[in-house]
Amino acid sequence: MPSAIDGQPLLQVRNLARYFDVSGGLLARWLGGVRLVKAVDAVSFDLAANQTLALVGESGSGKSTTARLIARLLPATAGAVRFAGRDALRASGAEMRAFRKQVQIVFQDPFSSLNPRMRVEEIVGRPLTIHFGLRGRARRERVAALLGEVGLAPDYLDRYPHEFSGGQRQRIAIARALAPEPALLLADEPVSSLDVSVQAQVLELLQGLRERHHLTMLFISHDLNVTEFIADQTAVMYCGKIMELGPTEQVFAQPLHPYTRSLLEARPRFGRREPLQPLTGEPAVRINPLPGCPFAHRCPLRIDACTAADVPLEVKGPGHQVACLRA
Repeated sequence: MPSAIDGQPLLQVRNLARYFDVSGGLLARWLGGVRLVKAVDAVSFDLAANQTLALVGESGSGKSTTARLIARLLPATAGAVRFAGRDALRASGAEMRAFRKQVQIVFQDPFSSLNPRMRVEEIVGRPLTIHFGLRGRARRERVAALLGEVGLAPDYLDRYPHEFSGGQRQRIAIARALAPEPALLLADEPVSSLDVSVQAQVLELLQGLRERHHLTMLFISHDLNVTEFIADQTAVMYCGKIMELGPTEQVFAQPLHPYTRSLLEARPRFGRREPLQPLTGEPAVRINPLPGCPFAHRCPLRIDACTAADVPLEVKGPGHQVACLRA
């Protein structure tokens, strides 16, 4: 299993960007010029082996797009992704096959991420055939073992996805992701569509699997309570950019960015009946955005300099970075 090379992190992301052209046809381009939505804009972070980094933020902040860029499910507009010391964005052929084996993704919706025409044995067993050449009885036994690891009975092998609940389907998706024995697991809001009681079970499952298999995990969520439970590091995203990045305990105890503080003040806490302080306004649509902090139009601490130029991430403490002039 890959690990850090010469002390470097397992995953290194540098200035990763994805722009979508929403200009329309040739006439629209001629009349209005090129219009680009900057879904992910200059995102950089490191993820050490056997650690969990959470990407958090409102819907549309670029979290899932970042994961898909890392997994090569979307082409990047710019930037670099290095996995185990190798350039992942330029991998092809045998290198790409090895990358696919080592980097697996669990999607948000367990109802659409499983092929309804395939039985569980084929869904979970297909990666075993592709990457290890397993077939027949050997594959069936390995699939049964994987189902056991995620808390499902071996007699589920011959059933179809529609015969399972949402939580069970997500366990099948996790078993499929574990099949190639990956080093990095990209978990794209894997519990957001599940009941609260089932969420806790799946989170405990992921935590246990991470420890047993020495997995590195990029965990995407908009639920700060879930993030606080599972993540070693937290990166707060807004409008395609990282606003704050640091150890989870430090980010939650001493948030430095006004957006991070707003998110924490707006979250409900079990057992505490305090009035919530929801963040007002809506995220800006980043079509040909002007320079400056993307949060400036909603920020109570805004000054003129916030909209004069882009605000880079700066180190404000051990491992703690923030993109704010007022931090």
